[in-house]
Amino acid sequence: MALEALGWALTEERRAERLLSLTGLTPERLRHGITERAVQAAVLEFLAGHEPDLIAAADALNTRPEVLVAAARELNA
Repeated sequence: MALEALGWALTEERRAERLLSLTGLTPERLRHGITERAVQAAVLEFLAGHEPDLIAAADALNTRPEVLVAAARELNA
């Protein structure tokens, strides 16, 4: 789910720049670290922190916003 969410987040340049800025991740870290729980959690937390993006991502991923938030929490556990 985090990989799909990342793909969605990167479809818009301004959102992608905000993702990198707010998470502190770099393009290289995303490429090489997306299988790591911490990177996946950062992507989902980024979406959870901005309701319009959360709702739009959930819609695009055919899920509910609560599912994305719950996934972020689970990855941080």
